[in-house]
Amino acid sequence: MARTKEFDPDAALQAALELFWARGYEATSMADLVEHLGIGRASVYATFGSKHELYMKALDRYLESRDPRITEELSAPGPALPAVRALVRRFAAEAGTDGVRQNGCLVTNSATELAPHDGAVARRVELSWEQVETLLHSALSRARAQGELPAGRDPRALARMLLVLMQGLRVVGKASGDPSRVRDAAEQALALLD
Repeated sequence: MARTKEFDPDAALQAALELFWARGYEATSMADLVEHLGIGRASVYATFGSKHELYMKALDRYLESRDPRITEELSAPGPALPAVRALVRRFAAEAGTDGVRQNGCLVTNSATELAPHDGAVARRVELSWEQVETLLHSALSRARAQGELPAGRDPRALARMLLVLMQGLRVVGKASGDPSRVRDAAEQALALLD
């Protein structure tokens, strides 16, 4: 007879996500996971597979919980440019908090730590970026069609610039304790939408 799980796999996955997000993949050992999740090593392997498989499941969970909010913000009816501005400002605000080091964005962290040599991570990162770029492009195209954005502006190029900016805000926010750095950069980029 198979034993029943004596832990909540959903709660364990969330705990693993938080640990990977705070420490990164390489700095998180299997012993760290066992301790943080409060379950045995055999249970971790039986439920989630290897450390890499657990990381991928945690990254998938992160993507599922983050991207829908961006979709809602950029797809709302009405003027599109205020939604784009609000999104960039939210990224800047989340990235820059006085004197408090942030975990950054798990997608951005994965891009810098693992994507250069891990194809599975690279594919998830690229898919996430493509989704955000597409949403920005759509919102900026609507803004141009509604007369909010000057006719000569290229919505695709602006969407790419904002995507790169938002990812950069996460990196700088994680490494710097100076929130004015990310706020100033965001505002300068948003000035290009005028």
